[in-house]
Amino acid sequence: MPARPPDGDPAPTTGELPPTALAEFGSGSRAFGAYVHVPFCLRRCGYCDFNTYTPGELGESGVSTPMESYLDAAMAEIALAARVLPRRPLDTVFLGGGTPTLLPPDRLAALLGALESAFGFAPDVEITTEANPDTVDPRRDAADGPGHIARLAEAGVTRISLGMQSAVPHVLATLDRTHDQEAVGAAVRAARQAGLATSVDLIYGTPGESLDDWRTSLEAAIALEPDHVSAYALVVEEGTRLAAQVRRGEVAAPDDDDEADKYELAEDLLGAAGHRWYEVSNWTRGERGICRHNEGYWRSDDWWGFGPGAHSHVGGVRWWNVRHPAAYASRLASGTSPAQARELLTEDQRYEEDVLLRIRLAEGLATARLRPEGRAAVDSVVADGLAEVVRGASRAESSEGEGGAGDRLVLSPRGRLLVDTVLRRLLP
Repeated sequence: MPARPPDGDPAPTTGELPPTALAEFGSGSRAFGAYVHVPFCLRRCGYCDFNTYTPGELGESGVSTPMESYLDAAMAEIALAARVLPRRPLDTVFLGGGTPTLLPPDRLAALLGALESAFGFAPDVEITTEANPDTVDPRRDAADGPGHIARLAEAGVTRISLGMQSAVPHVLATLDRTHDQEAVGAAVRAARQAGLATSVDLIYGTPGESLDDWRTSLEAAIALEPDHVSAYALVVEEGTRLAAQVRRGEVAAPDDDDEADKYELAEDLLGAAGHRWYEVSNWTRGERGICRHNEGYWRSDDWWGFGPGAHSHVGGVRWWNVRHPAAYASRLASGTSPAQARELLTEDQRYEEDVLLRIRLAEGLATARLRPEGRAAVDSVVADGLAEVVRGASRAESSEGEGGAGDRLVLSPRGRLLVDTVLRRLLP
């Protein structure tokens, strides 16, 4: 979710979409997902530039009032989407933030119930929630009744993504994280007992993090035996507290060579533990671990983003909501779409995004999708060891019934580190 979206064009106050977009959506040729942005955090991490708000930033001593206002508004946006779109079952739902698990499980269940009522759920629907480990720590659950994670499962959640980030205390402190590694382990075990697929998210390249620190975090994550691991290089975003610290010389900026070494270590250790990469920054032990919702982004599928600042894409139209929870709630209370602006993507834009995103996937980019200038660059990309050409249908093509034995361009380990170089050649 970009912190600063483009200006875009005016968005209709009704939320309506062009007939061409509705026709594409109605064809069912792409997966359909819902992203629900819950913009609340108890405190702001110094590296984070997401659209989130703490109680103090909302002018409240607690978060209950803003949360209730948010819930009413989110329900209203779901009803608006149901009026705009032809009815199609949701393949995936992703509850993100912010910290969605600050909402009680019964409130998350109400949101999921509204989505199911509005659109229906596919029989194999994937429902993911992000969670800070200390908000779902089973050690804090009351002795009577099911714990927080068990109640999430009862609400319909099928998958939990835990923001572990690191297992090293001084790294967590630099990132302003408040949990400890015991909370992560307890949450993973509780999620597994509740029947949820589990993911742990890691960040590498934090100022002061050594290669041995990163190895410690990877080994701790692997020892938990999650279904899925994400590992993202730290990016210092303008406007964050971390950016100010780097600018003042209080901490060092992330180093590209250091981050490359840490990525290679992640690939080595995760691969040895049975995790295979399926996207540049994501590894899984099997099909169950794959985040199908995120795959929808990489394949330019259709999704509606609900909540303040959330982004949507349907049939080549992209739009984004107003960012502040009060403005979001005010618009919906008046019967107006919360969309701030939108873009009608050109064929060139859609082509470039298709190449840019699909090349990140382990299933590769079908060379038939490339324009002539892109296909002409394939040999040089392969010759330089940045990718290989694989023959045969990808998992996605097979599941979509396309089949065939077309060539696919798949990044090598070196190519994953130099994906921008690959893209400059494929998109001259």
